[in-house]
Amino acid sequence: MAQRQPINGNRQTAIFLPLQYFDYKFSYSLELGDTLPGFRLGYTTRGTLNADGSNVVWICHALTGNADPGDWWSGLVGPGKFYDPAQYFIVCANVLGGCYGSTGPLSENPLTGKPYFHEFPTLTIRDMVGALDLLRQELGIERIHTCVGGSVGGQQAVEWAIMQPKLIQNLILIATNAVFSPWGIAFNEAQRMALQADPTWADNVPDAGQAGLKAARSMALISYRTYETYAFTQALDNNEQTDNYKAAGYQQYQGEKLVSRFNAFTYWLLTKAMDSHNVGRNRGSILNALGLIEARTLVVGIHSDILFPPSEQQFMARHIPNAVYEEIKSLYGHDGFLIEFKPLAQIIRKWMS
Repeated sequence: MAQRQPINGNRQTAIFLPLQYFDYKFSYSLELGDTLPGFRLGYTTRGTLNADGSNVVWICHALTGNADPGDWWSGLVGPGKFYDPAQYFIVCANVLGGCYGSTGPLSENPLTGKPYFHEFPTLTIRDMVGALDLLRQELGIERIHTCVGGSVGGQQAVEWAIMQPKLIQNLILIATNAVFSPWGIAFNEAQRMALQADPTWADNVPDAGQAGLKAARSMALISYRTYETYAFTQALDNNEQTDNYKAAGYQQYQGEKLVSRFNAFTYWLLTKAMDSHNVGRNRGSILNALGLIEARTLVVGIHSDILFPPSEQQFMARHIPNAVYEEIKSLYGHDGFLIEFKPLAQIIRKWMS
């Protein structure tokens, strides 16, 4: 296990595998018209690429995830797990704009010699996927056996399958969508309003906006879980209780937990990218875009998900050629894609066979 090291100004990271780095030293044009003067991606690999390059599993992480799926998806990735490095060559990269080894707002702008902070250009999911594809080429990977992602990771995976229809053989999309909803955008905007309300948010320092980030994470968690989740896990201690509720303490704890490993600049940037996700942009329509996918596709919904409701996954399954839909029953809402690894593994195993 690698010793934890601060990355891009964060006090703590959750990376367990040693990070490798891909440095792209050329100008990188972004979808919305800006340019980055090169970038770095932090990534991890597990296992060994086989002789014909047919055993690549590429995992795309969610909003605040990192490049080591063995950390945040340990029920599915690791020795003896469904994605076993003894069988697969498993790749996961921290997204462009992230704060776990990749170029992001706290990175130094080589043109100024100072961190980007608020000046980091707006990114889209397509920009992130374009950077992932450059890493793929650097690694000499010509085809991906399975590309899998949940939530924002699923947004990356479906974009990649549209941008490179011949690249991915099996595509697994979990609790994600083809276009981010007005409901989801509203949740994200409320969180960014919390950042803006923090009087330190305007400062160009690494820990700006931390109180706002704590509040934003607390808001987000409500969209990730459900009424039933809180009723089950954060119930009252007794009928006489009038303060110090478990639910209140839990919100405080989760806010502090994110602040200890993330930064407000990156959170703002990635939620903005999430908002603009729309596979139909400049492709005629969403249906036209989904029809470009050639990968054999499994789409998985979570019945209690209020942020990415199952109707969004069912829509994709209807309009992606050669796609099937499966659903997981879970108490945990959207976060079920990170928690319900046993039923998820069963669904994937059945589909793969």
